[in-house]
Amino acid sequence: MAWVKIPAEHHPLFLAALPKDPRIQTLKMFGGVAGKVNGKMFGGTFGRSVIVRLSEADRAEALALEGAEPFDPMGHGPSKDMVLMPEDVLHDEETLRAWLVRAIRSTASMAAEKPAKKPAAKKPAAKKPAAKKPAAKKSTARR
Repeated sequence: MAWVKIPAEHHPLFLAALPKDPRIQTLKMFGGVAGKVNGKMFGGTFGRSVIVRLSEADRAEALALEGAEPFDPMGHGPSKDMVLMPEDVLHDEETLRAWLVRAIRSTASMAAEKPAKKPAAKKPAAKKPAAKKPAAKKSTARR
């Protein structure tokens, strides 16, 4: 999949199609816009279109659309659950919203992403009492 710069005018198309859902977070990612639910990305702009994370049944339906393909941005094998949608989906707000709703539902059903664990703070080692030095023996040698 050849890399194509994400047109800035696609950002508002994606954002306008998002349903009103307080769980949704948006962020800028790789020159585009992405959406997350429960800490997991459900979709975003890519190239001249959008990608969506879908359930197996929805993925099969999406891949049946002309121009849709498994998402494989690096050419190392496609993502198991992401689909690059046909370009015309991005320009049809109602259709885009329907696919985003499916992606949100599928992604929200996944286990929430756990924040990275911070290493436990080390407690300072308890100071051991200093060992007593044996008293110096008095010399009995005469001078």
